[in-house]
Amino acid sequence: MDKSNIKKRNVWFVLKKPASLFAVGVFGMIFGALLFWGLKPARTSGEQTTASSTISEQAEPEKVVDFWTCSMHPQIHESRPGLCPICKMPLIPVYKETGDEAMNPRRFTTSESAKALMDIETAPVERRFATAEIRMVGKVDYDETRLKYITAWVPGRLDKLYVDYTGVTVKKGDHMVYIYSPELLSAQEELLQAIKAAGNIKNSQSQLIRDVTSGTVDAAREKLRLLGLSSDQVSGIEKSGTASDHITINSPAGGIVIHKNAQEGMYVTTGTRIYTVADLSNVWVKLDAYESDLSWLRNGQEVDFTTVSYPGETFKGTISFIDPVLNSTTRTVKVRVEVPNKDGRLKPEMFVKAVVKANIASDGKAADMKPVTKWVCPMHPSVIKDAPGNCDICGMALVKTESLSYVSDDPDNEEKPLLIPATAPLITGTRAIVYVEVPDANKPTYEGREI
Repeated sequence: MDKSNIKKRNVWFVLKKPASLFAVGVFGMIFGALLFWGLKPARTSGEQTTASSTISEQAEPEKVVDFWTCSMHPQIHESRPGLCPICKMPLIPVYKETGDEAMNPRRFTTSESAKALMDIETAPVERRFATAEIRMVGKVDYDETRLKYITAWVPGRLDKLYVDYTGVTVKKGDHMVYIYSPELLSAQEELLQAIKAAGNIKNSQSQLIRDVTSGTVDAAREKLRLLGLSSDQVSGIEKSGTASDHITINSPAGGIVIHKNAQEGMYVTTGTRIYTVADLSNVWVKLDAYESDLSWLRNGQEVDFTTVSYPGETFKGTISFIDPVLNSTTRTVKVRVEVPNKDGRLKPEMFVKAVVKANIASDGKAADMKPVTKWVCPMHPSVIKDAPGNCDICGMALVKTESLSYVSDDPDNEEKPLLIPATAPLITGTRAIVYVEVPDANKPTYEGREI
């Protein structure tokens, strides 16, 4: 059937039915109204579409998501958004790099929100001394230079020990031992005979005889002094005019009796040790330092240490000696620290935990002394003076502290190294990498550098 016949039949159908004609008219009026009122929204929508197209053309090209990752677990790489399989946090997008970012594989850029989630912090590089904390353990010990030994200066028998147990505190000059000695008895008789002879010839006309007799008296007195008698004891013998077969030995120094090596009734010979007295007003703390820390330790460094006996309290001392021999069993070196102990609270054999804070120079060692300002005794490191001279204890000439590897009083003269936070470098085993913030970037941008 051709189209002309179809049109004729349709027209004929519309004209043939008056009711249908009325329905078509009503439909046409409704359609025309909708068309009229719909023209304006259509035009407005078109204008908005055109404006949106113009803005999108001027905006930056949309970035393409490379993968989705977790801010807490960056090893997670997913192809679609979701939750982290480890911590269940929402995944964040990582966009494909374009332009300069794609040309520099060491550089990465993130958003401000991602930076906050990753908690990225930056710190400036500084030139100053690094501080190394060397931790050591050890115990309190006697100051060996303050130990005194009470020995028998003459052979004899110990008839009485005035100090009969250890731990007793004695003062210099306190009586310690009552000893019978035939040698002391004969020495006293020699003194008395010399004094009697000098009195008999004091009116002699010969000056030579008087001088010889006087010299004999002085020699007898000196002999008694060398046998351990004090000047007061010798004077007492001269005043009494009689020799005693017993003599009292007094303490040559004050301190604590830490050893009692003899018993009453014992026969002793010259040099037999009877007591050991320790002066605890100054003690040593002997610490064990690992050989890897020796380059950071120097004489003169201050040491802070604590004990179990006094929790919360910190004591201070000074390194005075570093043992030149390594212990092959523990692989440690003994470090001696001198500590004042006027109140006597630090007791030998106490365990301590110590910390030494060393300034590390650019060569990786403790800051050495440049300007020499102190003088020290090589035999008694506690004797330190500002000018050259002699030791007050042994009389040796003082030497420069530099010769004994003492630390500097003014370490600012040392070359200061460049420092970064210890958490900044990524140590891969054969190299270390840090990330440097790129300045003047539109977004947080960081570049990796090998150091």
